[in-house]
Amino acid sequence: MPRYDYRCRACGSTFEVSRSMINASDPAPCPEGHDDTVKLLSTVAVTGTSRGGSPRPPAGGGGCCGGGCCS
Repeated sequence: MPRYDYRCRACGSTFEVSRSMINASDPAPCPEGHDDTVKLLSTVAVTGTSRGGSPRPPAGGGGCCGGGCCS
């Protein structure tokens, strides 16, 4: 289930709410009970490691069209 970040305009706290995408626009009261909140734009971080690095380009050919039509 997606998590959405909100900030309370009354007290300034930032909090998360897990809810289905169909309910993403619903209001979310802050944990302190204030109703004046705004949904924040979330960023996505993709981390990890690659086993073996970047793939190597094919040997030979190349150029502007991959070596198939340029002579």
